[in-house]
Amino acid sequence: MTVDTIGFIGLGVMGIGMSKNLIDAGLAVCGYDVNASAMEKLVGVGGSTAASPAAAAQDASLLIVCVFSADQAESALYGEDGAASTLANGATVVMCTTMAPEHARAIAARLAADGFLFIDAPITGGKRGADEGTLTVIASGSDAAMAAADGTFKAIGSRVYRVGDAPGAGSSVKMINQLLVGVHVAAAAEAVALAARAGADPKTVFEVITHGAGNSVAFETRVPNILAGDYTPRGAVDIFTKDLGIVTDAARSLNFPLPIASAALQQFLAAAAAGHGRSDDSAVVKVYEQLAGIDVAASASKDE
Repeated sequence: MTVDTIGFIGLGVMGIGMSKNLIDAGLAVCGYDVNASAMEKLVGVGGSTAASPAAAAQDASLLIVCVFSADQAESALYGEDGAASTLANGATVVMCTTMAPEHARAIAARLAADGFLFIDAPITGGKRGADEGTLTVIASGSDAAMAAADGTFKAIGSRVYRVGDAPGAGSSVKMINQLLVGVHVAAAAEAVALAARAGADPKTVFEVITHGAGNSVAFETRVPNILAGDYTPRGAVDIFTKDLGIVTDAARSLNFPLPIASAALQQFLAAAAAGHGRSDDSAVVKVYEQLAGIDVAASASKDE
């Protein structure tokens, strides 16, 4: 594997778009995912695949990890056939997985003990940002690590915020971002469901709100999915049960009240319990639909 080849673990909704942009920037990508169809997509955009994290990272000087959770990241690096066993000496690991700050620090310490550099680099911008190369990267890492990842960050994102030089800082800022996104998504679902229950035309409500002070990125991007009844995952309900869990756990350790974020978490948990965990995060509206006996998409269609 050449120095221009990047190892990439996690080729889901975000990872495949990121990989394509790296390839389009002239970098070779060798990826691994537990899902065989995800690896087929990587081959389809010009990448190569490997049979394990270790094989994907073989002699790579830079490895990106973009998996669901801290446990998955730990396993990808140090589990059976873990990537840390084959990385080039002094390689840089870019951790794009959203996790609690203490988990980022723990993984960074283990990698440092093995002679590797680490960037705590969660991302935001969703599937669209990953596909278009316009992600926001929230990075904390040493000067040497940031320099090693500079070209990578330019390929996948339009903004890179260096929020510190030590691991944990990036994850702390991402945690705040996820608090807001989770609350906004739940609030958007609540609002459009109330509109349907009140007999208002949901499409008219969408038009009005997106041109008023009540608008948000979440409302503007999620409500069209709800109106169409399209819950193809771009994000997922399960992501917010995890991420808002990170937020509320951190707040508890800081003795800090989070009544609004906690309420949003309960709505996502209810959606997951009802079987919508792997659906798009806009499927949190299903909780309101079930409780109120409504169907927002049907209301929108009826009012056409």
